[in-house]
Amino acid sequence: MTRAAVICGLGTWVPPRVVTNDMLAAELDTSDEWIRTRTGITRRHVVNPGVSTGHLATEAGRRALESAGVTGVDVVVVATSTPDRPCPATAPVVASRLGLSGVAAFDVAAVCTGFVYGLATAAGLIGTSVAKTALVIGADTFSTILDPGDRTTRVIFGDGAGAVVLRAGDHEEAGALRGFDLGSDGRGVDLITVPAGGSEQRGSGVTAEEADTYFHMDGPQVFARAVRHMTSSVRSVLKDVAWDAEDIDHVVPHQANVRILDACARELGVSADRVVKNVDRVGNTVAASIPLALADASADGRLEAGQRVVLTGFGGGLSWGSAALTWPGITAVGGER
Repeated sequence: MTRAAVICGLGTWVPPRVVTNDMLAAELDTSDEWIRTRTGITRRHVVNPGVSTGHLATEAGRRALESAGVTGVDVVVVATSTPDRPCPATAPVVASRLGLSGVAAFDVAAVCTGFVYGLATAAGLIGTSVAKTALVIGADTFSTILDPGDRTTRVIFGDGAGAVVLRAGDHEEAGALRGFDLGSDGRGVDLITVPAGGSEQRGSGVTAEEADTYFHMDGPQVFARAVRHMTSSVRSVLKDVAWDAEDIDHVVPHQANVRILDACARELGVSADRVVKNVDRVGNTVAASIPLALADASADGRLEAGQRVVLTGFGGGLSWGSAALTWPGITAVGGER
C-alpha cells in the first residue's frame, strides 16, 4: 500500500437512559457489589423502545463527520452484530440518513472485534486507492438480544455507538494506522452466540426454543481466551510495526470487563495507568467499546497527539484483532454520557 489511512475525526453517542446496578438488582437476583466485584461496571446506557442500532450509528457518524470538519466520505462501514434487520445491512440506511446516498456502504460482523475489523477493511480500501475517505462506525444495541431474566449477561452489556473518519495520508503522520493483526477460530462458535434466527436453525426445520433466540456466552471460557488472544494479537502487531511494549503510551482494549483488562495488562507488562478503561460507566458496548474509550481518553487529556496507541479486541466467531497507530490532535464530539 502506498497510502496510509489517517484518523481525522471521532464521534460517539450513547442513549440517554441509564441503568444502574441497583436498578438491575431490583429485577434480578444480584446486587451492586456482586456486579462491581466481578465486572467493574456500575452503570450502562440502554435504548428505549423504538430506538435501533441504526439510530445510534447515525448519531455517532454525524458527530464524527463534525469532528473531522467534512460533510462527505467515499465509504461507510458499520461494525455491528445487532443490525436493524437480518437483511439488508444497516450501513446503507445510516449513509442515507447522513446525506451520503450513493456511496459504498456495508456492515462488518465480528461482534466485539468488529471495530478493529472495520478499521482494517476501510484502511485497505484507502491504501489501495478504492476510496480516499471512510466513515467507520461501531454500534450495538445488545440490550435487544439479552434474556431479560439472565443476570450473567444483562449486568455486562450496554448500548452505544462510536465512529471515526479516515482519510488518505502519510504513514508517518499523527493519526496514521500503521499496522493490523486479525485472527479467528471458528471452533469456538458456541462460546459467544445467538443460536437461533439464522439459516442454520431455520434450515433445520426445528422450531427454536425461546431461550435460543437470546444471546449466550460461556463466561469462564471467554475470559481465558480473551486474555490469551488479545495479548498475543497485541504482541503480533507490535512486532509488525517494530514497537516494544514499553514504547506504547496507551493500550485501548475492548471493554469486556475490568478483570479481563487487568489480566491483559499484566500479561503484556503494561502498567495499569496506560490501559484506557471506561467500562465502569458504559458497560460492554461490543463494537462501540473501543471508539467510546478513545473518546473518553481524548476528552480527559490522556490521549495526546503523537502518542503511540494500540487498539485490541476479542469477540464472537471467535475473532480477535489489534491495530497500531499514532494519535492525532483531534477533538471528539460526543453525545449524552
